[in-house]
Amino acid sequence: MSALSALPFLKPVHLRSPRSSPGGQRRHTLPASEFRCLSPEDAVSVFEIEREAFTSVSGDCPLHLDEIRHFLNLCPELSLGWFEEGRLVAFIIGSLWDQERLSQAALTLHKPQGSAVHIHVLAVHRTFRQQGKGSILMWRYLQYLRCLPFARRVLLMCEDFLVPFYQKCGFEALGPCEVMVGELAFVEMQHPVRGHAFMRRNSGC
Repeated sequence: MSALSALPFLKPVHLRSPRSSPGGQRRHTLPASEFRCLSPEDAVSVFEIEREAFTSVSGDCPLHLDEIRHFLNLCPELSLGWFEEGRLVAFIIGSLWDQERLSQAALTLHKPQGSAVHIHVLAVHRTFRQQGKGSILMWRYLQYLRCLPFARRVLLMCEDFLVPFYQKCGFEALGPCEVMVGELAFVEMQHPVRGHAFMRRNSGC
């Protein structure tokens, strides 16, 4: 059994009852809300949301389409998408990193032996912003990581104005990140992943 299939918080929630067609036969309906790991087939939908969310603010995307496909091929288990009736509305993409702090190489590399999960991007579709979906998705992602035996901490880099959001999610600021993207500077943040054994015993992981 995969870690995903064992985690109740990654299974569809608020399932809609099957509707009847005019002929009296039951018609299949998609889950009202579903959380699952992303696949390379989701890359275009991911990029469309990311491009709209970031280019108007910073002028560029954390991940370009080929990089999204790259990570979703290498480590799809470190991604999480939120789907409403089959439509992607928010997502996180991560990879593994094997050093104490992030460096420029962390933007493109996945280190399979690493114990730090580097979150490259979290984005919410414009129609679903200001509804708390980013916080909920991050909470579910952190709960999922606690069931992965190799995950010990989570790292990310963000601009100053996003620091309060991530602090509310439980992250602490480590100081300026050495990574630069053009002229943009970032704050590096960390969240410990604790209670691995307890979570595994009590969640079926």
